[in-house]
Amino acid sequence: MGNGDHPARRLERRWAPRYSFRADLEIEWGSAVLRGSTRDISANGMFIEAVDPLWVGAGFAARLTLDRPVRLDCFVKRIEPGCGMGVSVAVSRSESQKLFQDLLSVLSVTGS
Repeated sequence: MGNGDHPARRLERRWAPRYSFRADLEIEWGSAVLRGSTRDISANGMFIEAVDPLWVGAGFAARLTLDRPVRLDCFVKRIEPGCGMGVSVAVSRSESQKLFQDLLSVLSVTGS
């Protein structure tokens, strides 16, 4: 390692802009419905603040409780103990796809 190299520094792997965004959401995991809230969001992921986060690799559906709810398919990518979980998101329903894109467009303009 040369001078200035920091082995503990993580490489930034995000390619989509991330926006601060607060919204309540419901996590549909099997027959259970858990509650959480978003801390930030991007086109391919978000951070969910939750008391009891799931484990890395767990898949679930999340529903953002907005004026028009948005359903997202999520997979846990990382855990922050005591804070929540970072998840990847995909939108499989066409009506949710449009709502999600509209949300991201508004956030990109407002700089939230």
